[in-house]
Amino acid sequence: MALLILLAGARVPGVERGRILVETNCAGCHAVGRIGASPMPAAPPLRDLHRHYPVESLEEALAEGLTTGNPGKPVFRFESQEIENIIAYLKSLEH
Repeated sequence: MALLILLAGARVPGVERGRILVETNCAGCHAVGRIGASPMPAAPPLRDLHRHYPVESLEEALAEGLTTGNPGKPVFRFESQEIENIIAYLKSLEH
């Protein structure tokens, strides 16, 4: 039982790397954690993305470059491992 408690509280390395990536690249506009408002009100908190669609569906957009109608938003392109880490982090926010 103690082992399960330790594992449940441990950070998964991919999740942690994903957190760092979204904090570095997304936090200027989006709330990237479990609480808090987005700095830009029109930018949805990342913790809510799974309510609109499966976060796995973002894989292609993350690889090809995220774009939006917001002219001030930079285009982000991520490598395969970075995408896996970002998706892992976004899925961790679902719970």
